[in-house]
Amino acid sequence: MNLYFLVEGSTEYKFYPKLLEFVFGDLLTEVKEVNKIKKKHFFILTGKGWPSLYDEKLLPSIQDINTYSKCDYLFVCIDSEGYSIDDKKRELEDYLHKFKEEENVVLNDNCKIILIVQNICIETWFLGNKKVYKKNPSSRLLKEFQAFYNVKENDPELMEKLPRFNTKAQFHFKYLKEILLERNINYSKRLPSELYHETYLSNMIKRVEDDSHITSFGKLIEILVEIRSIIEAA
Repeated sequence: MNLYFLVEGSTEYKFYPKLLEFVFGDLLTEVKEVNKIKKKHFFILTGKGWPSLYDEKLLPSIQDINTYSKCDYLFVCIDSEGYSIDDKKRELEDYLHKFKEEENVVLNDNCKIILIVQNICIETWFLGNKKVYKKNPSSRLLKEFQAFYNVKENDPELMEKLPRFNTKAQFHFKYLKEILLERNINYSKRLPSELYHETYLSNMIKRVEDDSHITSFGKLIEILVEIRSIIEAA
């Protein structure tokens, strides 16, 4: 069993290896070169943002998988931003159709492609950890954000934005940053280690299980756990 992950950006490139280690333990090992994929490996490539993930990285990834033919799953992990999950599904299907029609390239039958839509963005997932919130924050800005939408009580994936932010993703990023500053954690795209500690990850999963929130993260966990059970049964 081998997994290939094409992820949107630098945050995901740091986060996904830690998440896979959390789920699989020593059942899978990371390799840094695609031609090193042999058995029970995972490989992660960053798309360096959208749309370059599709325009520059997806076709070469499919070609690499076809050439080395060792991968069982290709995960494409991307933010939904201002689009619906169905929109992002159609977007991927359009690119796959384009590759087939214009380049005569299709993913081989031995590898299954799975789209993971981070709804709204990966910071939305990180907002799912209830334990990180302070009951009475000191930040005026955080109090304003919580009055607008309390992400401890309500699903972060359903949160809109304050008018002064250009996108939902920008607002979710800033909201998370303010929450973590209350814990003396300075969040940036460099991803502080506290966010991939097993306690933080466990609390994100608990949010899915207890409240049925951050369901796009829950979908990913469900798929990974299913794959883990296949590996364990082999």
